[in-house]
Amino acid sequence: MDVGEYPMAALASFHWFSVNSNLEAFFRMKRNNLSAVSKLAQISPAAKQPKRGFCASFNQTHMCTVRLDWGSLPHHVLLRVFQYLPLIDRARASSVCRRWNEVFHIPDLWRKFEFELNQSATSYFKSTHPDLIQQIIKRHASHLQYVSFKVDSSTESAEAACDILSQLVNCSIQTLGLISTARPSFMNVSKSHFVSALTVVFVNSKSLSSIKIEDTPVDDPSLKILVANNSDTLRLLKMSSCPHVSSDGILCVADHCQGLKELALNYYILSDELLLALSSETHVNLEHLRIDVVSENPGQVEFHSIKKHSWDALIRHSPRVNVVMYFFLYEEEFETFFKEETPVTHLYFGRSVTKAILSRIGLNCPRLVELVVCANGLQPLDKELISIGTHCQNLTALGLSECEVSCSAFVEFVRLCGRRLTQLSIMEEVLVPDDSYSLDEVPTEVSKHLGRLWFPEVMPVW
Repeated sequence: MDVGEYPMAALASFHWFSVNSNLEAFFRMKRNNLSAVSKLAQISPAAKQPKRGFCASFNQTHMCTVRLDWGSLPHHVLLRVFQYLPLIDRARASSVCRRWNEVFHIPDLWRKFEFELNQSATSYFKSTHPDLIQQIIKRHASHLQYVSFKVDSSTESAEAACDILSQLVNCSIQTLGLISTARPSFMNVSKSHFVSALTVVFVNSKSLSSIKIEDTPVDDPSLKILVANNSDTLRLLKMSSCPHVSSDGILCVADHCQGLKELALNYYILSDELLLALSSETHVNLEHLRIDVVSENPGQVEFHSIKKHSWDALIRHSPRVNVVMYFFLYEEEFETFFKEETPVTHLYFGRSVTKAILSRIGLNCPRLVELVVCANGLQPLDKELISIGTHCQNLTALGLSECEVSCSAFVEFVRLCGRRLTQLSIMEEVLVPDDSYSLDEVPTEVSKHLGRLWFPEVMPVW
């Protein structure tokens, strides 16, 4: 039952305490609550005959507050209050009385938990206390369902996360996330240690639906164990930047996990066979496919091409799928891409992209919804931008930075797209004044075509 179904006095009392006293003072007040109620009952007839509605004076408000016995609140109300408390305050509250300690250990409070593992010498983030970690493993491992590990850049923190994973033998985890807040520290852990710990969860959970293990040393054999134990429940798999996974490994997942709806991976393991497997009649409609196209060694990576009929099969099977591509390439490495029609919906270029590639996008990406260009060079993108505005009829969002577009070409692009452009983030230095428009005139003209007030983004000068 929702908290809102209980008397307003309980909520007003909780608000009064939270505003007028800190948590520890409240705990001390609770112990003296019964005696205070007794005294008030003797000196105040209003305490015996409370009026309906709000109290008429501050004294009556205070009296209504003190009359409430916090130890008698229903379990589900206390549970809701505990859910809003930080973990450290929740632990302190558990020592107030036996009943609050019982609420502290209710399984619902432990279904979702994030382990924060940081080294004090290298990180200013707080870390989950080791004693609490052991208590969770001993008393609440079977209650955990939504678990994430947030680690700093140190190898020690990543190894500690693996140690915890290896102890979750009685768990029924549904979602698992491994997050590196800085550089990918899980990659510094020995492969055998990481795979062994991850296998414990894969084998014992048997109900995993969402897994985020990007930038980790997961490998093909561990993915086969995942499939063997969770093929019926897996819906989301994010595993970009996992160098030990091959195209065969991800193909095994696609073949057996027919309910997979979201997938994130690197381009080097994307294949025609994978797209066809995701397009089979027995597979559910794919909703989100994210592809990271990354080059670590400029000029040394040759990217394979995906055939048009494979993309077509995916779109026929999953017509509403979002195909998201992140590019972190050098200009000379783009040659493979967008020569044929590509059903990409969201495009992000983190490094410089050539005018030729932007021209191909205008001609071969009819499903494009969002385009972000972080850098291009000093050559204006007038023709390319107008081509994209003309042919990409689904485009609703554009972001430009560290490139150049004439003011007249930009205004024409906005006129072509009109009010369907719901997001338009253009750095002011991108726009180049010309004979038709000055920088001061562009916002007025663009706002007219968008039907709302618009200004270019300005880089703050501190």
